[in-house]
Amino acid sequence: MTQSHPRISKAVIPAAGLGTRFLPATKATPKEMLPVVDKPAIQYVVEEAVAAGLDDVLMVTGRNKRPLEDHFDRNYELESALEKKGDAGRLAKVRQSSDLATMHYVRQGDPKGLGHAVLCAAPHVGQEPFAVLLGDDLIDPRDPLLQRMIEVQEQHGGSVVALMEVAPEQIHLYGCAAVEGTGEADVVKVTGLVEKPDRADAPSSYAIIGRYVLGPSIFGILRTTEPGRGGEIQLTDALQQLAADEKVGGPVHGVVFKGRRYDTGDRGDYLRAIVRLACEREDLGPDFRSWLRSYVTEEL
Repeated sequence: MTQSHPRISKAVIPAAGLGTRFLPATKATPKEMLPVVDKPAIQYVVEEAVAAGLDDVLMVTGRNKRPLEDHFDRNYELESALEKKGDAGRLAKVRQSSDLATMHYVRQGDPKGLGHAVLCAAPHVGQEPFAVLLGDDLIDPRDPLLQRMIEVQEQHGGSVVALMEVAPEQIHLYGCAAVEGTGEADVVKVTGLVEKPDRADAPSSYAIIGRYVLGPSIFGILRTTEPGRGGEIQLTDALQQLAADEKVGGPVHGVVFKGRRYDTGDRGDYLRAIVRLACEREDLGPDFRSWLRSYVTEEL
């Protein structure tokens, strides 16, 4: 008999990082506000949460992150100017970000790692399961990963992580999961986790990408988790405790994702993400693809 678990309604988006890989662009501009075509990366993430039914969004921010709050707030002066010009199209786009979700904000005072950022959400989340979305990973809306993860969590309880198979030489860049098969092709049971292992020590080729659905028991574990790799409190280390002992807070499952993912955390991948998304846009794609073909043929 399928067990019923509480419905998830809240999303947490850690956004306190300094964005050092994108300096000097991120000296005064949050990395989450860097444009991906014509929207900041963070808006894609909020839109994904809303599409999965999560319209209560808590953003964990830090110093110099005020533009994130401004982006999801109303801008009456700009709206008024667009109304006077009769520019209904741009007015709708401006208002879209402020109407997406109920937004909340909390500051992570000290940059102590992803685990600490998630712990900052405890007062807001309370004793409910919740989703965590990292801004560096953009998931194509045609591949509803988060919805599937929520389904798995509601069926099994505990926590769910998103997994993607990567090349062995890349596994050291990710958290890595040891897994066992289940009766579902896209769902595995996670039996162990390790943060950014050496290639020889990796238990599998399944990397954790930036989507999690977590039970509230994670907060108690994070409060006692010691700093790990990089001197930071690692969410992977806390999840390892859950995977090792289901009695602590239920099992850990993984949803194996084979869809379209755009990695904006690296400069090269950021550029590739922009090109791919621009090529697929109905309003930009035809002309941009034509130019791109000519550029590759004639210039390269």
